[in-house]
Amino acid sequence: MKIRIGQGIDFHRLEQGTDLWLGGVMIPSERGCVAYSDGDVLLHALCDALLGAAGLQDIGFQFPDTDPQFRKIDSKILLRRTYDLITDKGFNVINVDCTVCLEKPKIASYTTEMRKIIASILKTTSEEISIKATTTEKLGFAGREEGIVALAVVLLCNKKRSHRNP
Repeated sequence: MKIRIGQGIDFHRLEQGTDLWLGGVMIPSERGCVAYSDGDVLLHALCDALLGAAGLQDIGFQFPDTDPQFRKIDSKILLRRTYDLITDKGFNVINVDCTVCLEKPKIASYTTEMRKIIASILKTTSEEISIKATTTEKLGFAGREEGIVALAVVLLCNKKRSHRNP
């Protein structure tokens, strides 16, 4: 069995009058993410982590913002397509660990729903998905509430490939 780790990170600017999507859940907020898609930084970071672990480059390569089909796309669709790409290469998700950096709104009451959505898409259990939130103690663009950051780490296994075979 081959084990692979992947890391993803995404940043978006926050702006009044846009929706705030995190982990597939719309969070009540005065500001949301400015983006070509729905701006779900958590799912974007997760897509990058999955793609990186599977050696499939990144979200910008797979789903370029120059392609009109991805304009305002629901990031859950991008995660489903990412999952299809990694499973086509024989990979399965072992676990996911994510962190969202923002001052407000507080998201702890939404993480259970986010975990269920992500687990459903990745065909695993909620217990294998971790989502944490932190502030930056008012430091930097996230601390000034100008933007948001999400980080994701994934562990994948591929039962079709051994460590010795390329």
